[in-house]
Amino acid sequence: MSDWRRDRAPGWARTVVEVLRTTYPYAAQHVARGPDDVDVTPTRLHPSFHGSFDWHSSVHMQWSGVRLLDLAGEHLEDAVRRELVAELDARLTPAHVTVEADYLRAHPHFERPYGWAWAMMLAAATTSSAVPQAASWAEATRPLADAVADLVLDWLPRLAYPVRSGEHANTAFGLALVHEAAGVLGRDDVVAAVGERAADWYGADRDYPVAWEPGGSDFLSPALSEADLLRRVLTPADLRPWLAGFLPGLGSADDPLLAPTRVLDPTDGKAVHLHGLSLSRAWQLRGLAPSLPGVDAADADARRARVEGTTRARVEQVEQEITGGDFMSTHWLVSFALLAETAGEQGH
Repeated sequence: MSDWRRDRAPGWARTVVEVLRTTYPYAAQHVARGPDDVDVTPTRLHPSFHGSFDWHSSVHMQWSGVRLLDLAGEHLEDAVRRELVAELDARLTPAHVTVEADYLRAHPHFERPYGWAWAMMLAAATTSSAVPQAASWAEATRPLADAVADLVLDWLPRLAYPVRSGEHANTAFGLALVHEAAGVLGRDDVVAAVGERAADWYGADRDYPVAWEPGGSDFLSPALSEADLLRRVLTPADLRPWLAGFLPGLGSADDPLLAPTRVLDPTDGKAVHLHGLSLSRAWQLRGLAPSLPGVDAADADARRARVEGTTRARVEQVEQEITGGDFMSTHWLVSFALLAETAGEQGH
Protein backbone atom coordinates (compact mmCIF):
# COMPACT_ATOMS: atom_id res chain seq x y z
CA MET A 1 0.00 0.00 0.00
CA SER A 2 1.23 3.46 -0.85
CA ASP A 3 2.75 5.50 1.98
CA TRP A 4 1.36 9.00 1.46
CA ARG A 5 4.09 10.56 3.61
CA ARG A 6 6.78 9.21 1.32
CA ASP A 7 4.97 9.10 -2.02
CA ARG A 8 2.60 12.07 -1.96
CA ALA A 9 3.69 14.55 0.70
CA PRO A 10 6.67 15.92 -1.27
CA GLY A 11 4.43 16.91 -4.17
CA TRP A 12 1.81 18.28 -1.82
CA ALA A 13 4.38 20.49 -0.08
CA ARG A 14 5.62 21.87 -3.41
CA THR A 15 2.03 22.63 -4.35
CA VAL A 16 1.38 24.47 -1.07
CA VAL A 17 4.37 26.74 -1.67
CA GLU A 18 3.42 27.31 -5.30
CA VAL A 19 -0.20 28.27 -4.72
CA LEU A 20 0.54 30.50 -1.73
CA ARG A 21 2.94 32.42 -3.97
CA THR A 22 0.26 32.75 -6.68
CA THR A 23 -1.18 36.15 -5.81
CA TYR A 24 -3.71 36.29 -8.65
CA PRO A 25 -6.41 35.38 -9.40
CA TYR A 26 -7.75 36.26 -5.94
CA ALA A 27 -11.36 36.40 -4.76
CA ALA A 28 -11.41 39.02 -2.01
CA GLN A 29 -15.01 38.59 -0.76
CA HIS A 30 -14.65 42.08 0.71
CA VAL A 31 -17.81 44.08 1.44
CA ALA A 32 -17.00 47.72 0.72
CA ARG A 33 -18.43 50.19 3.23
CA GLY A 34 -17.92 53.27 1.12
CA PRO A 35 -15.93 54.78 -1.77
CA ASP A 36 -12.78 54.89 0.35
CA ASP A 37 -13.02 51.17 1.15
CA VAL A 38 -12.56 49.62 -2.27
CA ASP A 39 -8.85 48.74 -2.30
CA VAL A 40 -8.83 44.95 -2.32
CA THR A 41 -5.14 44.46 -3.08
CA PRO A 42 -4.63 40.99 -1.53
CA THR A 43 -1.36 41.69 0.28
CA ARG A 44 -2.73 44.90 1.78
CA LEU A 45 -6.11 43.58 2.80
CA HIS A 46 -4.82 40.24 4.09
CA PRO A 47 -1.10 40.30 4.85
CA SER A 48 -1.18 36.76 6.24
CA PHE A 49 -3.83 35.12 4.09
CA HIS A 50 -3.31 36.24 0.51
CA GLY A 51 -2.54 33.95 -2.41
CA SER A 52 -4.13 30.56 -3.06
CA PHE A 53 -7.17 32.24 -4.68
CA ASP A 54 -9.09 33.28 -1.54
CA TRP A 55 -8.81 33.87 2.19
CA HIS A 56 -10.02 30.51 3.43
CA SER A 57 -7.91 28.53 0.97
CA SER A 58 -4.82 30.50 1.97
CA VAL A 59 -5.59 29.71 5.60
CA HIS A 60 -6.07 26.00 5.15
CA MET A 61 -3.17 25.60 2.75
CA GLN A 62 -0.99 27.14 5.47
CA TRP A 63 -2.55 24.61 7.86
CA SER A 64 -1.51 21.98 5.31
CA GLY A 65 2.02 23.34 5.34
CA VAL A 66 2.28 23.06 9.12
CA ARG A 67 0.84 19.55 9.09
CA LEU A 68 3.15 18.40 6.30
CA LEU A 69 6.20 19.71 8.14
CA ASP A 70 5.08 17.80 11.23
CA LEU A 71 3.90 14.55 9.68
CA ALA A 72 6.22 14.16 6.70
CA GLY A 73 9.05 16.62 7.19
CA GLU A 74 11.73 13.97 6.71
CA HIS A 75 10.33 13.12 3.28
CA LEU A 76 10.33 16.68 1.96
CA GLU A 77 13.13 18.04 -0.20
CA ASP A 78 15.41 20.34 1.81
CA ALA A 79 14.75 23.28 -0.50
CA VAL A 80 10.98 22.83 -0.34
CA ARG A 81 11.04 22.46 3.44
CA ARG A 82 13.06 25.68 3.76
CA GLU A 83 10.73 27.52 1.38
CA LEU A 84 7.67 26.34 3.26
CA VAL A 85 9.07 27.42 6.62
CA ALA A 86 10.11 30.77 5.16
CA GLU A 87 6.64 31.33 3.71
CA LEU A 88 4.99 30.62 7.05
CA ASP A 89 7.55 32.75 8.89
CA ALA A 90 6.77 35.70 6.63
CA ARG A 91 3.01 35.39 6.99
CA LEU A 92 2.42 34.23 10.55
CA THR A 93 3.85 37.23 12.36
CA PRO A 94 2.12 39.11 15.20
CA ALA A 95 1.77 42.26 13.10
CA HIS A 96 0.26 40.49 10.10
CA VAL A 97 -2.06 38.20 12.03
CA THR A 98 -3.30 41.12 14.14
CA VAL A 99 -4.54 42.72 10.91
CA GLU A 100 -6.41 39.50 10.11
CA ALA A 101 -7.94 39.19 13.59
CA ASP A 102 -9.01 42.84 13.53
CA TYR A 103 -10.56 42.33 10.10
CA LEU A 104 -12.64 39.41 11.37
CA ARG A 105 -13.90 41.40 14.34
CA ALA A 106 -14.76 44.36 12.09
CA HIS A 107 -16.49 42.09 9.54
CA PRO A 108 -18.23 39.47 11.72
CA HIS A 109 -19.95 37.77 8.77
CA PHE A 110 -16.76 37.35 6.74
CA GLU A 111 -15.85 33.70 6.09
CA ARG A 112 -18.49 32.37 8.49
CA PRO A 113 -18.20 29.52 9.40
CA TYR A 114 -15.83 27.83 6.96
CA GLY A 115 -12.96 30.30 7.13
CA TRP A 116 -13.44 30.66 10.88
CA ALA A 117 -13.06 26.92 11.30
CA TRP A 118 -9.86 26.75 9.30
CA ALA A 119 -8.40 29.74 11.15
CA MET A 120 -8.89 27.89 14.43
CA MET A 121 -7.45 24.72 12.90
CA LEU A 122 -4.36 26.63 11.80
CA ALA A 123 -3.88 28.02 15.30
CA ALA A 124 -4.36 24.54 16.77
CA ALA A 125 -1.87 23.01 14.33
CA THR A 126 0.80 25.55 15.22
CA THR A 127 0.13 25.01 18.93
CA SER A 128 0.63 21.25 18.74
CA SER A 129 3.44 21.32 16.17
CA ALA A 130 6.95 20.07 16.96
CA VAL A 131 8.53 22.21 14.24
CA PRO A 132 11.02 24.57 15.96
CA GLN A 133 9.56 27.68 14.32
CA ALA A 134 6.00 26.75 15.31
CA ALA A 135 6.21 28.35 18.74
CA SER A 136 6.33 31.78 17.12
CA TRP A 137 3.51 30.85 14.72
CA ALA A 138 1.38 29.70 17.64
CA GLU A 139 1.96 32.94 19.52
CA ALA A 140 1.05 34.95 16.43
CA THR A 141 -2.12 32.99 15.63
CA ARG A 142 -3.56 32.82 19.13
CA PRO A 143 -5.31 36.24 18.82
CA LEU A 144 -6.83 35.01 15.56
CA ALA A 145 -8.22 31.93 17.29
CA ASP A 146 -9.55 34.07 20.13
CA ALA A 147 -11.33 36.32 17.64
CA VAL A 148 -12.95 33.30 16.00
CA ALA A 149 -13.93 31.84 19.35
CA ASP A 150 -15.65 35.07 20.34
CA LEU A 151 -17.46 35.22 17.00
CA VAL A 152 -18.64 31.61 17.30
CA LEU A 153 -19.94 32.12 20.82
CA ASP A 154 -21.82 35.23 19.72
CA TRP A 155 -23.23 33.60 16.57
CA LEU A 156 -24.43 30.20 17.75
CA PRO A 157 -27.24 31.43 20.06
CA ARG A 158 -28.57 33.63 17.26
CA LEU A 159 -28.66 30.98 14.54
CA ALA A 160 -32.19 29.58 14.42
CA TYR A 161 -31.48 26.73 12.01
CA PRO A 162 -28.36 24.95 10.76
CA VAL A 163 -27.23 25.37 7.17
CA ARG A 164 -27.25 22.01 5.38
CA SER A 165 -25.59 22.93 2.08
CA GLY A 166 -22.75 21.05 0.44
CA GLU A 167 -20.48 24.09 0.30
CA HIS A 168 -18.76 26.59 2.60
CA ALA A 169 -21.85 27.64 4.56
CA ASN A 170 -22.43 24.11 5.90
CA THR A 171 -22.79 24.50 9.66
CA ALA A 172 -21.87 20.95 10.64
CA PHE A 173 -18.55 20.91 8.79
CA GLY A 174 -17.45 24.24 10.21
CA LEU A 175 -18.46 23.35 13.73
CA ALA A 176 -16.72 19.97 13.57
CA LEU A 177 -13.40 21.69 12.86
CA VAL A 178 -14.09 24.41 15.44
CA HIS A 179 -14.86 21.72 18.02
CA GLU A 180 -11.61 19.88 17.25
CA ALA A 181 -9.45 22.99 17.26
CA ALA A 182 -11.05 24.45 20.37
CA GLY A 183 -10.22 21.24 22.22
CA VAL A 184 -6.54 21.57 21.29
CA LEU A 185 -6.51 25.26 22.21
CA GLY A 186 -8.15 24.74 25.60
CA ARG A 187 -11.32 26.64 24.72
CA ASP A 188 -13.70 24.41 26.66
CA ASP A 189 -16.41 27.08 26.42
CA VAL A 190 -16.43 26.76 22.65
CA VAL A 191 -16.37 22.96 22.81
CA ALA A 192 -19.41 22.99 25.09
CA ALA A 193 -21.31 25.52 22.97
CA VAL A 194 -20.75 23.51 19.79
CA GLY A 195 -21.83 20.29 21.49
CA GLU A 196 -25.01 21.85 22.79
CA ARG A 197 -26.06 23.32 19.45
CA ALA A 198 -25.16 20.14 17.56
CA ALA A 199 -27.41 18.09 19.81
CA ASP A 200 -30.23 20.63 19.48
CA TRP A 201 -30.07 20.84 15.70
CA TYR A 202 -29.27 17.29 14.70
CA GLY A 203 -29.99 14.96 17.60
CA ALA A 204 -33.49 13.97 16.43
CA ASP A 205 -32.66 13.63 12.71
CA ARG A 206 -33.67 10.36 11.06
CA ASP A 207 -33.72 8.75 7.60
CA TYR A 208 -31.65 11.26 5.67
CA PRO A 209 -32.45 11.17 1.90
CA VAL A 210 -29.01 10.14 0.62
CA ALA A 211 -30.27 9.74 -2.96
CA TRP A 212 -30.49 13.53 -3.19
CA GLU A 213 -26.71 13.89 -2.97
CA PRO A 214 -24.54 15.22 -4.46
CA GLY A 215 -25.32 18.66 -5.78
CA GLY A 216 -23.40 19.88 -8.80
CA SER A 217 -21.01 22.08 -6.81
CA ASP A 218 -20.76 20.14 -3.54
CA PHE A 219 -17.41 19.56 -1.91
CA LEU A 220 -19.11 18.37 1.26
CA SER A 221 -21.72 15.74 1.90
CA PRO A 222 -24.39 17.33 4.11
CA ALA A 223 -25.22 13.86 5.44
CA LEU A 224 -21.67 12.88 6.32
CA SER A 225 -20.81 16.34 7.67
CA GLU A 226 -23.67 16.08 10.12
CA ALA A 227 -22.72 12.53 11.08
CA ASP A 228 -19.08 13.54 11.54
CA LEU A 229 -20.07 16.35 13.89
CA LEU A 230 -22.25 14.03 15.95
CA ARG A 231 -19.37 11.54 16.06
CA ARG A 232 -17.42 14.18 17.95
CA VAL A 233 -20.09 15.29 20.42
CA LEU A 234 -21.89 12.02 21.22
CA THR A 235 -20.51 9.10 23.18
CA PRO A 236 -19.82 5.96 21.09
CA ALA A 237 -22.76 4.27 22.79
CA ASP A 238 -25.08 7.08 21.75
CA LEU A 239 -23.58 7.54 18.29
CA ARG A 240 -24.27 4.02 17.04
CA PRO A 241 -28.08 4.10 17.40
CA TRP A 242 -28.23 7.68 16.16
CA LEU A 243 -26.21 6.78 13.06
CA ALA A 244 -28.32 3.69 12.43
CA GLY A 245 -31.42 5.86 12.46
CA PHE A 246 -29.96 8.72 10.44
CA LEU A 247 -28.08 6.75 7.76
CA PRO A 248 -29.32 3.14 8.02
CA GLY A 249 -27.76 2.21 4.67
CA LEU A 250 -24.35 3.74 5.32
CA GLY A 251 -21.66 1.49 3.88
CA SER A 252 -24.11 -0.88 2.20
CA ALA A 253 -23.48 -2.09 -1.35
CA ASP A 254 -25.97 0.36 -2.85
CA ASP A 255 -25.08 3.35 -0.68
CA PRO A 256 -25.01 6.47 -2.92
CA LEU A 257 -22.44 8.05 -0.60
CA LEU A 258 -19.89 5.51 -1.84
CA ALA A 259 -20.46 6.24 -5.52
CA PRO A 260 -17.78 8.03 -7.60
CA THR A 261 -18.28 11.63 -8.69
CA ARG A 262 -17.81 13.12 -12.17
CA VAL A 263 -16.19 16.41 -13.12
CA LEU A 264 -16.94 17.41 -16.71
CA ASP A 265 -15.03 20.72 -16.75
CA PRO A 266 -11.77 20.66 -14.71
CA THR A 267 -11.29 24.43 -15.15
CA ASP A 268 -14.64 25.32 -13.56
CA GLY A 269 -14.03 26.25 -9.93
CA LYS A 270 -17.48 25.06 -8.87
CA ALA A 271 -17.36 21.81 -10.85
CA VAL A 272 -14.03 20.78 -9.33
CA HIS A 273 -15.63 21.02 -5.91
CA LEU A 274 -16.63 17.43 -6.66
CA HIS A 275 -12.97 16.38 -6.47
CA GLY A 276 -12.99 17.74 -2.94
CA LEU A 277 -16.19 15.81 -2.26
CA SER A 278 -14.38 12.56 -3.01
CA LEU A 279 -11.75 13.50 -0.42
CA SER A 280 -14.08 14.87 2.25
CA ARG A 281 -16.29 11.79 1.96
CA ALA A 282 -13.23 9.58 2.39
CA TRP A 283 -12.19 11.50 5.51
CA GLN A 284 -15.63 11.40 7.10
CA LEU A 285 -16.40 7.81 6.16
CA ARG A 286 -13.12 6.63 7.66
CA GLY A 287 -13.91 8.46 10.88
CA LEU A 288 -17.37 6.93 11.03
CA ALA A 289 -16.29 3.39 10.08
CA PRO A 290 -16.05 2.03 13.66
CA SER A 291 -19.70 2.99 14.26
CA LEU A 292 -21.24 1.78 11.01
CA PRO A 293 -24.70 0.24 11.36
CA GLY A 294 -25.51 -3.29 10.24
CA VAL A 295 -28.21 -5.91 10.62
CA ASP A 296 -25.65 -8.06 12.45
CA ALA A 297 -21.93 -8.12 13.22
CA ALA A 298 -21.05 -9.71 9.89
CA ASP A 299 -22.96 -7.05 7.97
CA ALA A 300 -21.25 -4.28 9.95
CA ASP A 301 -17.85 -5.84 9.18
CA ALA A 302 -18.72 -6.04 5.50
CA ARG A 303 -19.70 -2.38 5.50
CA ARG A 304 -16.43 -1.38 7.15
CA ALA A 305 -14.46 -3.35 4.56
CA ARG A 306 -16.48 -1.72 1.78
CA VAL A 307 -15.77 1.75 3.18
CA GLU A 308 -12.07 0.96 3.42
CA GLY A 309 -11.85 -0.14 -0.21
CA THR A 310 -14.11 2.57 -1.56
CA THR A 311 -12.39 5.45 0.20
CA ARG A 312 -9.01 4.29 -1.03
CA ALA A 313 -10.37 4.23 -4.58
CA ARG A 314 -11.88 7.71 -4.23
CA VAL A 315 -8.61 9.23 -3.03
CA GLU A 316 -6.74 7.56 -5.89
CA GLN A 317 -9.41 8.78 -8.30
CA VAL A 318 -8.50 12.44 -7.72
CA GLU A 319 -4.79 11.99 -6.91
CA GLN A 320 -3.56 13.66 -10.11
CA GLU A 321 -5.82 16.68 -9.62
CA ILE A 322 -4.35 17.49 -6.20
CA THR A 323 -0.99 18.57 -7.61
CA GLY A 324 -1.33 18.39 -11.39
CA GLY A 325 -4.78 19.79 -12.03
CA ASP A 326 -5.96 23.25 -12.89
CA PHE A 327 -5.33 26.01 -10.32
CA MET A 328 -9.02 25.74 -9.45
CA SER A 329 -8.12 22.35 -7.96
CA THR A 330 -4.55 22.76 -6.79
CA HIS A 331 -5.18 25.88 -4.70
CA TRP A 332 -7.08 23.87 -2.07
CA LEU A 333 -7.23 20.09 -2.55
CA VAL A 334 -4.05 19.28 -0.59
CA SER A 335 -5.89 20.17 2.62
CA PHE A 336 -8.71 17.73 1.98
CA ALA A 337 -6.29 15.02 0.91
CA LEU A 338 -4.51 15.49 4.25
CA LEU A 339 -7.80 15.16 6.12
CA ALA A 340 -8.51 11.92 4.26
CA GLU A 341 -5.06 10.43 4.85
CA THR A 342 -4.96 11.36 8.54
CA ALA A 343 -8.50 10.20 9.37
CA GLY A 344 -8.47 8.82 12.89
CA GLU A 345 -5.48 10.90 13.99
CA GLN A 346 -5.83 13.79 16.46
CA GLY A 347 -9.62 13.73 16.37
CA HIS A 348 -9.87 13.44 12.58
